[in-house]
Amino acid sequence: MPNSKVLESKKAIVDALATKLQGSTAAVFVDYKGITVAQDTELRNKFREAGVEYTVVKNTLTRFAANKAGYNQFDEMLNGTTSLATTTGDPIAPARIVCEFAKKNKNVLKIKGGFVEGSVLSVEQLQGFGELPSKDALIAQVLGTFLAPISALAFCLDQIRQQKEGPAPAEEAPAEA
Repeated sequence: MPNSKVLESKKAIVDALATKLQGSTAAVFVDYKGITVAQDTELRNKFREAGVEYTVVKNTLTRFAANKAGYNQFDEMLNGTTSLATTTGDPIAPARIVCEFAKKNKNVLKIKGGFVEGSVLSVEQLQGFGELPSKDALIAQVLGTFLAPISALAFCLDQIRQQKEGPAPAEEAPAEA
């Protein structure tokens, strides 16, 4: 039987992990078997840039934490090599980064499962996020679709103003000597 110090430290890990899961907008469990150190470093940099926290986790402690956080659907998938990518920001970032990285690196990573905005999603659903652009890219696309008609309207209004008032006064050219 483990001593009380070990038990207390494991309880603290479970509590911290459960709090992290509850406060996350998304979490993805990943099988990282076969990844090299260089690939792992590259992956961690991509996660860091996107504001995603990535850690290797112990399956049993993670199972207890997930159950404590209200996610008992992960019990069966928490075996083998497991890492966890969580975020409080862009909810599709963890799955998108894992999918992009797996494609680029001959599937050294595999999504085991996860959740987005509190909803547990299948592996297929999470892999679908790999095809989506980032939240910032989506916002830029939406704004671009709104700004194009607005700039066309501004151009038309300027043309109407010029027809009514005449052309805007040009700056005077310097007199030649």
